[in-house]
Amino acid sequence: MSARDEVLRRVRTARPSAPVTVPRDYRAVDEGDDLVELLVDRLVDYKATVRRCGPHELAGAIGELLSDASAAVVPPGAPPEWLEAYQGRVLREPLAVADLDAPGVAVLTGCAVAVARTGTLILDAGPDQGRRALTLVPDHHICVVHTGQIVGGVPEALARLADPTRPLTLVSGPSATSDIELNRVEGVHGPRRLDVVVVD
Repeated sequence: MSARDEVLRRVRTARPSAPVTVPRDYRAVDEGDDLVELLVDRLVDYKATVRRCGPHELAGAIGELLSDASAAVVPPGAPPEWLEAYQGRVLREPLAVADLDAPGVAVLTGCAVAVARTGTLILDAGPDQGRRALTLVPDHHICVVHTGQIVGGVPEALARLADPTRPLTLVSGPSATSDIELNRVEGVHGPRRLDVVVVD
């Protein structure tokens, strides 16, 4: 018997024969704080820029945020009115990675749900979010979040997803990582600029 076979034998022997019940009594709904303010606080702490506006101000806010972008990439399901105030080129999918990585290209998406406690935007490849490469390659990401999409914690966020089998992209600020001594390094991979527009 090889070492591999012995390890697998021990795992099989230790495995319970009956199904295991996993307790699910954690807090599923979190309504304790002002969730919008909490999300904004977390995003700003992660060095994202956050703007709040009403629905009628959204196009103007997006136009200002895209003012230095030579082109804006939008997913197929993004509402056309989002770009009413933008004067640059609008690129539609599908695009090659080289097109997404070109200088001056920004991406504009929605999100599926936002988690206030962690300051996380969850994108699930929905029509207004597009494929993962859209939010991982361009240097500038603008994400539109409606206040009705903000929840307190992760369990409630996952329960809100239309299809939990879709690929998820979790965004909690511009690109950053930490080395072994926990020194933060920004702009290593992914967008170096994250603007979040919260629509009340």
